[in-house]
Amino acid sequence: MRVLIVENNPDLGVVWKQHLERQGAEVQLEYCEDNAVKYLTENSADVIVLNLDLDCGRALPIADFAAYRHPAARVIFVTASSFFSDGSIFSHAANACACLPVRTPPEDLAALVEFHGRGANAAE
Repeated sequence: MRVLIVENNPDLGVVWKQHLERQGAEVQLEYCEDNAVKYLTENSADVIVLNLDLDCGRALPIADFAAYRHPAARVIFVTASSFFSDGSIFSHAANACACLPVRTPPEDLAALVEFHGRGANAAE
């Protein structure tokens, strides 16, 4: 399973990356919109873990580009904000499969990535 993490906090991104790699995932960690789009231009991803609160760029254009370039890819949004707590993220991003608090334990995030990654692989 190929996973792209887009997270501006390098420490948190590395923790998530390590948890996913221990489960056998191939993981790419990017910190901003431009690098994430460049990665998706050249590579595929089964699951994208995407922080809605990016410091360097915006998250929704990344999700839109992924939907166009890799339609089977699933996006798990994470956020420190309560703005999308009403579930409206699912109206804004067709490939959204979850929206979690950024403080979600890494093992729970990894389990969700595994679950949705299996679904992406089955769609191929």
